[in-house]
Amino acid sequence: MAISNKQAYHEYFIEQTYTAGLVLTGTEVKSLRAGKASFNDAYCLFHKGELYIKSLHISEYKLGTIYNHLPTQERKLLLTKKELKKLEAKMKEKGYTIVPLKIFFAESGYAKIEIGLGKGKKLHDKRETLKQKDVDREMKRYIK
Repeated sequence: MAISNKQAYHEYFIEQTYTAGLVLTGTEVKSLRAGKASFNDAYCLFHKGELYIKSLHISEYKLGTIYNHLPTQERKLLLTKKELKKLEAKMKEKGYTIVPLKIFFAESGYAKIEIGLGKGKKLHDKRETLKQKDVDREMKRYIK
């Protein structure tokens, strides 16, 4: 089970990807296992040297009690110090951002998130990407 952010590849050139752990509560994990998450307007930011994801919407767990989680709270991402320093240095450069790409469960059972270091696309770049996608689709049709 994986939840993907397809719009991120349309909006950004993804230069590098990282796999990070997510700090979650029990009801958040249950909602993720049910596939109740949305990447609309989700982004990553640094706060005191730590990386957080903001606006990631994980729906409330239906069977949760008063201890249910808030759907759009900030969640901490777990990366090594070396990776955090590298990402923070790139974020200071103009045009770079950290975009969430995919949430999945590892073989160990822990929730993981794939994040990408992206540079925003201009309108003409988006059009070029769509043209290339159409050409690839046509080539696959002719090959079959």
